[in-house]
Amino acid sequence: MLEYEEALSFLGEWGSFQRSIFILLSLSSIPNGYVGMAMVFLADIPSHRCRLPPLNSSSSNSSSPSFSLELNHSIPLESVKGEVILSRCSRYRQSADGSFYTNETEGCIDGWVFSSERYSSTIVTEWSLVCEDSWKAPFAVTIFFFGVLLGSFVSGIISDRFGRRIIFFMTMAVQTVFSLLQALVNSWEMFCVLYFIVGMGQISNFCCAFVLGSELLTKKARISFAAIGISFSYALGYTILPLFAFYIRSWRWLLVALSLPGLLYIPLWWYLPESPRWLLSQGRIEEAELIIRAAAKKNGVTPPEVIFKQEKATSLKESGPADSQHVYTWLDLYRTSNIRKLTIIKICIWIAISMTYHGLALNTPNMDGDPYINCLVSGATEFLAYSSMWLAIHYLPRRLPVPITLLLTGVLLFLIKLIPDDLSIVTLTLVMMGKMAVTGAFGFVYLYATELFPTVVRNMAIGSLSMASRIGSTAAPYIAFIGTYNKFIPYILMGGVTIVAGLLSLLLPETKDQELPDLIPQVKPLVGLSRLLKRRTDPAGCQEDEMENIPALTEPNQTRSVEEL
Repeated sequence: MLEYEEALSFLGEWGSFQRSIFILLSLSSIPNGYVGMAMVFLADIPSHRCRLPPLNSSSSNSSSPSFSLELNHSIPLESVKGEVILSRCSRYRQSADGSFYTNETEGCIDGWVFSSERYSSTIVTEWSLVCEDSWKAPFAVTIFFFGVLLGSFVSGIISDRFGRRIIFFMTMAVQTVFSLLQALVNSWEMFCVLYFIVGMGQISNFCCAFVLGSELLTKKARISFAAIGISFSYALGYTILPLFAFYIRSWRWLLVALSLPGLLYIPLWWYLPESPRWLLSQGRIEEAELIIRAAAKKNGVTPPEVIFKQEKATSLKESGPADSQHVYTWLDLYRTSNIRKLTIIKICIWIAISMTYHGLALNTPNMDGDPYINCLVSGATEFLAYSSMWLAIHYLPRRLPVPITLLLTGVLLFLIKLIPDDLSIVTLTLVMMGKMAVTGAFGFVYLYATELFPTVVRNMAIGSLSMASRIGSTAAPYIAFIGTYNKFIPYILMGGVTIVAGLLSLLLPETKDQELPDLIPQVKPLVGLSRLLKRRTDPAGCQEDEMENIPALTEPNQTRSVEEL
């Protein structure tokens, strides 16, 4: 596999096989763009007030002047983000005979009246998730991200163990089926249980598609797939979300409309193969060669008689003991000093990016202006972000895009505090520029991680990083929730975290125009940290304190077959 790209050079860079893989796997990420972000509309909080008990002398017509006067006398006023409105959680208590309101206040013991101007229903209006239960709406989103956390962890391990393709389709099925079931629930608790399962499938499916495409495609096509294909499809899903929500104002029907497109991906089972690179790492040489020969036929080229020197690899496999192959687990991401430092720093960066990205996205309803337009603009900025990353991938070293985008995001979010309240358009511009920058970082880190981690633990590493990033995602709903009371605190929190992450990212090594590592000892050391500590490095890129661990990490059978391949 050190010569994997060279062995497949006869296929060409952009034949029918590469085009079909590129298009099909890219399109599979469209639902990922709106499944998680749908809560922007599913759980939005319409304006509301306490439901009033009838006064003996009141009019039943809510549009009559007497009813408006009754509201002024029955509901106290409160200030929210500088605006004086009717209290959302309290009302004046009625007198004993029910003829007038006293100066004493009480909670909304008769329920709430929600505005239907924007939505016919949301989960907030369905189960009255306001006032003392207002924590339940952001908690539902947190439950979703906990599901993503678990799904990322589990899918990474079983994908590296059982294959990319099977886990890709399993997680897509989980996401689609349980999203449909969500629309049928009659309680908030069951909604959260199903949303947890949906979360297990959502980003896990994205990770599997990303890794499968990266390993099926050749170097140039792989870069375009990561920077443009799968990223643009994700952005497309995000962008069409407000269009669906604008025309479907009921949360149940909106959820059904967003879930049904997942059924369209069933035929992909017959068009997407397993990763030959993964098959080779498992010693399944014959299966890998069959896939490559089918790809050659599709591209109209003639493959060589022996692609992976099958007879030598097979003889080595048969001659070794049955239990000699090392079974990799997530612990291997921390086994040696080099990969341990890399994993920890990447985890910190992914947490910061995920928290800021989802925090800005979920904070859309708290911004001034129409939420549909704000969400549409937020989704559209992703196209600009991914286009910028595509240029950065081609013209900049791999080490630069992440620190540049994260430091820029932090500075832009800090500047929001300095903008006067009457210049809301400037605030919106800064938010969208920050969103665009962090989106670029989000799209880039998947490609960067693919190039940093070796084949034997690559999908596990992507899954573990995605799992760890959910720490940031689970905090994001509550950061956005703070924005309903103070619009500046969320931007200060997210800005500070992204600046710290941007500084950490300066320690990561360069991977541009280099072969993907296949084994753990081939992982490059942290360039910035190694220079700081003045540690010597061997020609293969392994630090001195790791050289003694190489024999334990590269099994005899696997090492010999790799060299001969």
